[in-house]
Amino acid sequence: MTGRPPAIEVSGLSKKVADASGELTILQEIDFTVQPAETLALVGASGSGKSTLLGLLAGLDTPSSGTVRLDGTDIFALDEDGRAAFRKAKLGFVFQSFQLLTHLNALENVMLPLELRGESGAREKAADMLGRVGLGSRLNHYPKFLSGGEQQRVALARAFVTQPPLLFADEPTGSLDAATGESIIGLMFELNRERGSTLVLVTHDPGMAARCGRTITIAAGRLIG
Repeated sequence: MTGRPPAIEVSGLSKKVADASGELTILQEIDFTVQPAETLALVGASGSGKSTLLGLLAGLDTPSSGTVRLDGTDIFALDEDGRAAFRKAKLGFVFQSFQLLTHLNALENVMLPLELRGESGAREKAADMLGRVGLGSRLNHYPKFLSGGEQQRVALARAFVTQPPLLFADEPTGSLDAATGESIIGLMFELNRERGSTLVLVTHDPGMAARCGRTITIAAGRLIG
């Protein structure tokens, strides 16, 4: 659409931290743009900085320098509360380790982001989304009674239930066996196509990366492709 800003604009993004030997550069001068509804894979060896980059894109961490604009908003011009409010309104995040709240059942975990936004019909929307990911009969089960694949399906339902324009996923199948992982990959891309959201994922899986429209490779904190 004419005049619509890029979904993601990253400019001069760097992250440095202090360690015992002085200063460690994790990311250095990262620049790229992602268009609305694009799918992008961030790939690279362990320790290359890709998960750090994803955390910065989501505003879960702060950079040493540089800017990130999401849907035209400079997220680091916002304070911590402002970034949290932006995530609540615009962003879904799928973690490798699921990050489900153990004291809530599947339905309550998926209802939570809707309730935080003050949306009506949270229970019905969450139940519908869990049915969409094949867990319609597991609504009242707590995480400890769900398999790894089922927990990741709950995490996907939670990420998608608010229909966010931006979805980030950090190694979403890293804790799953190959067959379950393939099922989760197919479901994630199917839901993403239906919602028309912008998807950015970190992965070691060449097959998952190949399903994205574009791939960016990170090595030693720099973009190399």
